[in-house]
Amino acid sequence: DGIKKINAESRLFGFLGGPGGLVDHKYTELTAEVIDEYRNTGGFDIIGSGRTKLEEEKQFDKGLEIAKDLGLNALVIIGGDDSNTNACVLAEYYLQKETGVQVIGCPKTIDGDLKNEMIETSFGFDTATKVYAELIGNIQRDANSAKKYWHFIKLMGRSASHIGLECALKTHPNITLISEEVAENKQTLEDIVEYMADIVAKRSEKGESFGVALIPEGLVEFVPEMKVLISELNDLLAEGTETEREFKMLKKSHQQEWVALQLTEASASVYKSLPSGIANQLTLDRDPHGNVQVSLIDTEKLLGEMVKAKLDEWKAAGKFKGKFNTQFHFFGYEGRCAAPSNFDADYCYSLGYTASMLISAGKTGYMASVRNLTAPADKWIAGGVPVTMMMNMEKRHGHMKPVIQKALVDLDGAPYKYFTTKRGDWALNTQYLYPGPIQYFGPTEVCDQPTETLKLEKE
Repeated sequence: DGIKKINAESRLFGFLGGPGGLVDHKYTELTAEVIDEYRNTGGFDIIGSGRTKLEEEKQFDKGLEIAKDLGLNALVIIGGDDSNTNACVLAEYYLQKETGVQVIGCPKTIDGDLKNEMIETSFGFDTATKVYAELIGNIQRDANSAKKYWHFIKLMGRSASHIGLECALKTHPNITLISEEVAENKQTLEDIVEYMADIVAKRSEKGESFGVALIPEGLVEFVPEMKVLISELNDLLAEGTETEREFKMLKKSHQQEWVALQLTEASASVYKSLPSGIANQLTLDRDPHGNVQVSLIDTEKLLGEMVKAKLDEWKAAGKFKGKFNTQFHFFGYEGRCAAPSNFDADYCYSLGYTASMLISAGKTGYMASVRNLTAPADKWIAGGVPVTMMMNMEKRHGHMKPVIQKALVDLDGAPYKYFTTKRGDWALNTQYLYPGPIQYFGPTEVCDQPTETLKLEKE
């Protein structure tokens, strides 16, 4: 009845480009025929994906103008922590202005870092990790067949290691690095390289000169010494500064030497220890916020080259007699827009239905919440949670602003603790799992399972 009421009282539109698309005023009317073409498909090609930050009142007012022009009484914003921060700010603004326009959020992020007591997971995470796990399983099968390569695999996950942890639980690789653990233990690059090289050496002693290592995309930002180095480089090469102009006037062959001379002694030492190609990547053009584009750093190659150098050092000292050959991979966009798993299809439908119920109940500033997700779908619990409950004050561009805090891997949580009890065995003994492709038809225990992370969290 709530959905019928909404359809009767207001027209339904899809906005292109997320929150930015609203401001750009690009839309299409969503008829049943249009929706049917997209039902249970992957990606956001029906509305596009936007990166626009809604931070100024003129943006809010423009969005309101468009909504009123179209006769809309509610907006549903779908996305991660940034998008739902936008949803919260818009909801508060429109409520204060008594505009009559409601705003509801839905949790969507591949990284899995929008979660809390009321939001058990974000849609897309289950599908992506199942796709990645299939690819990792394929590589493990090949590694176990050829027995001559170490595969270093970088996985999406800029600010959190949820994807890496979930894929490890699904596939049992030899090495999985967890960024949050690196930060907690204040590990250096040297510590990480020593850890990886030691596993390579011990497997080699058993006659197994092959393996698989999973590396989170944002790892370097969690290594304390690298974080300091990146901060110094951001200041040194900030757009419009005299040092940036001086740097760009130098010949490329002189740039790295010049950069090292400008850094503190500790950061210069770290910078000079990096392979030349990686050091160069750290000085490429900044992102729109003036920061090093960490996602462009080939972390998997950085670690592969440094592990090789360490093993060569051990070989010269007689401590290593094996072989070490590498293959490098980055699994990113391959998992983002795959055909959704049954779990994600059911979860998305439930979130959308819940959002419509919240609108029909007159709510604004809420996020759609569906819980009890390890149970069969007919036992799921739908509701809404005020987005303000998730907000924290953080410094952005020199100013304190309300934002939704990213949920990192909980080092006291059940999934991580279970992983730590198994990784030593997975490191030295080949215990690979090969999940294969997503299954859509068959028994529930095969086709409709949630993530391993969710199962462990609910035990």
